[in-house]
Amino acid sequence: MANLLVTGGAGFIGANFVLHHIRNRPQDRVVVLDALTYAGNRASLAPVEDAPGYRFVHGDVRDQALAENLLREEAIDTIVHFAAESHVDRSITGPDAFIDTNVVGTHALLKAARAVWLAGSGMPHRFHHISTDEVYGSLAPNDPAFTEQTPYAPNSPYSASKAASDHLVRAYHHTYGMQVTTSNCSNNYGPYQFPEKLIPLMLIHLLEGHELPIYGDGRNMRDWLYVEDHVRGIERILERGRAGETYNIGGRNEWTNIDLVRLLCSQVDARYAADPELARRFPDAPPARGETCDSLIRFVRDRPGHDLRYAIDCTKIERELGFLPDERFETGLVRTIDWYLDNETWWRPLFGARPVRHG
Repeated sequence: MANLLVTGGAGFIGANFVLHHIRNRPQDRVVVLDALTYAGNRASLAPVEDAPGYRFVHGDVRDQALAENLLREEAIDTIVHFAAESHVDRSITGPDAFIDTNVVGTHALLKAARAVWLAGSGMPHRFHHISTDEVYGSLAPNDPAFTEQTPYAPNSPYSASKAASDHLVRAYHHTYGMQVTTSNCSNNYGPYQFPEKLIPLMLIHLLEGHELPIYGDGRNMRDWLYVEDHVRGIERILERGRAGETYNIGGRNEWTNIDLVRLLCSQVDARYAADPELARRFPDAPPARGETCDSLIRFVRDRPGHDLRYAIDCTKIERELGFLPDERFETGLVRTIDWYLDNETWWRPLFGARPVRHG
């Protein structure tokens, strides 16, 4: 039995981790700490609200005293640290929040863990930090994929803040002996993703009949990882990962933005052809009036410093921990579309209340 503190557990990946962990390890204690800022949604945790051993705490990861109290009163032995500001566009227009949450917040949590685990109980523990492939910078089309040895070269305030937090986690291991691990993941997709990210945003735009804004020429390339595979990878690291190590988690699944959006368009077109009820539910989508979804694609001015390509070499986690993604992109995208079609009550309030963004 383990006692987990999951920071940012009401966010996209954090919520999927919590749901997966409680479903598969119901004997564990899971405490979620989340500030419920714009991308945190407690509704994502509704399936486990009544689960034994689950507790939700509304609070800020920067609050060191709160974190210390939770670690002590809940006898926490494992921290899974998701809490972060994560949208590149927002970091360009407002970088301060990214420094506050991603750097200051991570350091406050590390200080709390040091005070309780190292200077206090001395209990066996693990601090797992979730990071991103963006800390490695940008790849040219034919460059080899990022490995755990790739030098850091962050190009946005977001990726720079995540790089700084990665270094702090590493330093607390090497300086103080804290038992830490870090995972750097590729782009995630799947249920409960806030609708400012590429796949849910484009899907909802299609259903609502809005234009599909694509940065630049659409040739920016990303590696895509189904969120359930990501959380399985995190659990494998918690179970078998070596303290002080970093593990890349990727999908070996690279797509240009424009090709991904065109695939999404074709999937939605096919759904409308197979299910006439969709035209009633979402009458503003192009297929409801006999047009194709790709008619909504519009190319817009590229964002500043837009990295060309990210790609993850996940050989290390495959070789050392025996982890491989289960979900193929074609089936994962179908599952994602199904989820958003079946859960309009989840995304409708979020989409209607937020400015439209893309990328």
